[in-house]
Amino acid sequence: MPPSALTSPTMLRAVFWRHIEQLRMSRLPRSSPRRFQSNTPASNSSAKPSPSNSASDTTAAAKKPPAGDPVPVGSTPVAPVPLWQRLGPLTRAGQAYARAQRNRPWATQIASAVVIYLAADVSAQRIGGKDYVPERTVRNMAIGAVAAVPNFLWFVWLSRHFNYSSHAVSIGVKIVVNQLVFTPIFNSYFFGAQALLAGDSLAETWDRVRRTVPISWVNAWKLWPAVTAFSFTFVPIEHRSVFAGVIAVGWQTYLSYLNRQAEIEEEKKHAAAAADHTAPPAPVESPARVQLDEKRRIAA
Repeated sequence: MPPSALTSPTMLRAVFWRHIEQLRMSRLPRSSPRRFQSNTPASNSSAKPSPSNSASDTTAAAKKPPAGDPVPVGSTPVAPVPLWQRLGPLTRAGQAYARAQRNRPWATQIASAVVIYLAADVSAQRIGGKDYVPERTVRNMAIGAVAAVPNFLWFVWLSRHFNYSSHAVSIGVKIVVNQLVFTPIFNSYFFGAQALLAGDSLAETWDRVRRTVPISWVNAWKLWPAVTAFSFTFVPIEHRSVFAGVIAVGWQTYLSYLNRQAEIEEEKKHAAAAADHTAPPAPVESPARVQLDEKRRIAA
């Protein structure tokens, strides 16, 4: 090709316009790949968006939820799980008991009391070292079933009253009221019902109550104030009956043992009285016989 053809005006104009087109294309924004583009036709890029549309788009973007869950931060504080919710089978058993307590509170309390008094009397009889008496266990279970609902209503009433701004004052008042009102009444009922169901008279029943209630009331101050304070402070209301029931097994074992000791003392008294009535009378010597023995003693 001759040199005049390379420098012709037509060739120069073509090179110039090609450079202009390359500059224009390099300044345009690059579009996203085809697989990320929408199927709807694109609107005119030269049209300016209206202010109302821009505001609505901004609001929608602000309300749009995040695409995924945020990554948890390691320093985010997490509430500790209570101890009674980390005991495996015991936790599940406690939760099942709490559900039964919410659905059928009275029936649950009666069933719980029967189990507690059964275990307590069996333990007390084993501690006593005597032969097992099933009648005593039946009496104990009947006494517990009758007292179950009043006991439950008492502690519900106690939890709803005497609630002051100071937690320590509230717990202290609850403990004093419980020990001065509930404990002597319940212990009198327990020992009196045991005596009456065993066939004792009213005088014998009063004698047993008089001998056992003061001792049990004094010993109750050694256990139940701490149990009451811990229960009202740390144990949720739906689990308080379970916690108190576990402690009550040991306490009812003590009461049954104390009642058994009173029964043994009464049996000894009855046996001694029966022996006095059945003993043969002492022989009575005649006055002549007494004088003759006296003369023989003097002569000797």
